[in-house]
Amino acid sequence: MSTHKDEKNGTWYVMVRYHDWKGVKRQKCKRGFATRREEQEWERNFQLQTDGDPDMTFEAFMELYENDMRPRLKENTWLSKKHMIRTKLFATFGKKMLSEIETRDIIAWQNELLAYRDEKKQPYSPTYLKSIHNQLVAILNHAVRHYRLKSNPASKVGYIGSKEAEKMQFWTKEEYQRFAEAVMDKPMSYYAFEMLYWCGIREGELLALTPGDFNFKAGTVSINKSYQRLHPYHFDPRWKRQNSTSEPQRATGLHHEPGKDGRWDSDLVPRLFPRNCSGGVHAVSSGIPEHYRQKTRG
Repeated sequence: MSTHKDEKNGTWYVMVRYHDWKGVKRQKCKRGFATRREEQEWERNFQLQTDGDPDMTFEAFMELYENDMRPRLKENTWLSKKHMIRTKLFATFGKKMLSEIETRDIIAWQNELLAYRDEKKQPYSPTYLKSIHNQLVAILNHAVRHYRLKSNPASKVGYIGSKEAEKMQFWTKEEYQRFAEAVMDKPMSYYAFEMLYWCGIREGELLALTPGDFNFKAGTVSINKSYQRLHPYHFDPRWKRQNSTSEPQRATGLHHEPGKDGRWDSDLVPRLFPRNCSGGVHAVSSGIPEHYRQKTRG
């Protein structure tokens, strides 16, 4: 490794040579350090990462964790996971050396989460607390299994929160039919809820539907993808589920004449349902009694 000062702008930069996981020799240049001390700290963490040494900061290890885990997860899942880690873990553990995180650090962190109250004086839900703690356990487990960390202090402390969520409520057929009558004056919302209820699909699956997914000759609708609004949207190619069958004209009220093979030309309309057709669940259900509105989930 070699350290240099850029005389033109007064910052430091470093040139490092290393071997990647395939054993290929590579070179990396990192610029823009305000001081030599910052450059040396980055250089040290980079060396620890390439050596697989757990004696690095939690924040530095997250780069390794992301490189290892992101390709294995759906994009939306990873972004949710990363947001939780950055907002709930970094403040406490970010600058700590991975090998120096102790059980007492985790107990103090857990107590802060348990004591939290928002502007409405509400605490974190038990399931959310467990999800936060799960992220820390998963990261440290990864360090134990693959990067020679001796043990996982988060597992020793034990979990907070609960995996049991509030009991989910379901509409009976009669309740749903009353709900459907209340939203018939909003055709797109009505068709969306008809698909959601009668076909048993999720919102992301609904929003990903295209005309080509419907086969009126066979009387089927193919559920084979999920729509996620990331930047600005994302069709998840790794999403898998068996196809569902239903009566499409009954479920959606769509009567466009399909082609000879019973399918529509998917190039005519990329997606059938806009992003907000089912998103306003509480808004579109405002015209029905409170008892039914409580069973909708946005």
